[in-house]
Amino acid sequence: MNSKPTDHIKDIITGVKNRDADAMSRLYSLYGGAIYGIVYRIIQREDIAKEALQDCFVRIWQKIDLYEESKGRPFTWMAHLARNIALDKLKSSEISKGRKTDSIDVVVHPPEGNQLTETINTDVIGLNKVSNLLREEERMVIDYLYFRGFTQRELADETGIPLGTVKTRLRMAIKNLRKALSVDQ
Repeated sequence: MNSKPTDHIKDIITGVKNRDADAMSRLYSLYGGAIYGIVYRIIQREDIAKEALQDCFVRIWQKIDLYEESKGRPFTWMAHLARNIALDKLKSSEISKGRKTDSIDVVVHPPEGNQLTETINTDVIGLNKVSNLLREEERMVIDYLYFRGFTQRELADETGIPLGTVKTRLRMAIKNLRKALSVDQ
């Protein structure tokens, strides 16, 4: 009997919904690195990114009943949750206080050789492969909005691209990503 990888994920999600700690551990093993990559890319601070990762998996445990398979894949739901948690941390006074005490060199030129950034390989989750299917302007919009934490308005202001164009490019990027990630392929 061949089982698809999606069946395995469904079993894990069902286990987490049933409050099975082993299922939660398997979920963390599968997605912890990818989720950390999302939060670290937004926060850019190892200590707070680790805290955000922990917060994310606590929130997943608490809110798993809100996940609806018909609305998307588990990773998409978790990535959205992680992004929001990371953005909340970024706006928190904890980060602001830390930034005020950083030297200008650290802010402008982050330290080289951060071991965690070197171990995050987006190829593992297929992000590079899939994002290469997008046009350059779509990749840029996804990067700014989802990984750098910009709002659509901030992106428009930063790049000089009209807000309507930003929205159109985002819609097209999401449409193309859905097509590329389609299970039916």
